[in-house]
Amino acid sequence: MERHQVAVYLGAIGAGAAVGWALPGAGPGLEHVISPVLGALLYVTFLQVPARDLVRSLRDGRFLAAALVVNFVVVPLVVAAMFTFLPADQAVRLGVLLVLLTPCVDYVIVFSGLAGASSDRLLAATPLLLIAQILLLPLFLLLFLGSDLAETVDAGPFVEAFLFLIVVPLVLAWATQAWASRRRAGATVARHLGTAMVPLMAATLFVVVASQIPKIHNDLGDVVGVVPFYVVFLVVMAVAGLGVSRLFRLDTAPARAVVFTGATRNSLVVLPLALALPDRLAVAAAVVVTQTLVEVLGMVAYVRLVPRLLPTAKGGSRRRAP
Repeated sequence: MERHQVAVYLGAIGAGAAVGWALPGAGPGLEHVISPVLGALLYVTFLQVPARDLVRSLRDGRFLAAALVVNFVVVPLVVAAMFTFLPADQAVRLGVLLVLLTPCVDYVIVFSGLAGASSDRLLAATPLLLIAQILLLPLFLLLFLGSDLAETVDAGPFVEAFLFLIVVPLVLAWATQAWASRRRAGATVARHLGTAMVPLMAATLFVVVASQIPKIHNDLGDVVGVVPFYVVFLVVMAVAGLGVSRLFRLDTAPARAVVFTGATRNSLVVLPLALALPDRLAVAAAVVVTQTLVEVLGMVAYVRLVPRLLPTAKGGSRRRAP
């Protein structure tokens, strides 16, 4: 499954779409499964990198600065350039802002690792990126939408997502690592848990798509209008991420990680925020999920193209980004 995980993910999305269209009544029940499955995925993801490596990665101030700049300076500027051209519907605009202004903290680890990026550095930066977006998202919404609409976004689901999808899985992963280091059986268990990453990622994508595809179908006109913006965002951020990595003179693997963190968005974790919006803004959730569908396809391309954009020097040694 690891060798063919991209095909597995695409198959999960296809199966989820088929179930969503065939059994639209199952959507509300499947929504309740999203958070537990995503939490399990993040637990297994955190389990892959020892706690001592996370602490060491956090000392890489240059990489962290590059990740913060690309996500909270460059991305808002790119979104601002596109904002005027977005559909006029405020709910659609809110959905686009929610998803594009929040950097990914989950499957970016998987896809960046496939492309030879420093996924351990991204993993170490996850809490910092999530805290920064919690603090900055209200400000961004205020700047883009004004006080009336920005105040309709409840921060409660976002804080809950941080606690149950980041803090709890991270603590459990560290506890598992500590247990495994003391017992031979624990090491075996931890190793087998690591093999669950691909099926859990597939399960997450299946549940999200199957639960939300009926909403996308009902609001198809609004959803189709934002797809070109998501595609343009992926293209622009590949170039922008390369530029930031050059600015900070990062080595090849960290530079690839910066490209990925700038392009991937927090659609899965931000979805509970969109689902908590008032009924008049309900289309925002469909807009968020649509970004997931576009982005996963984009990540398939990124996995192949980013190593060509930032190749490893001949002889296997890593060079600095040009």
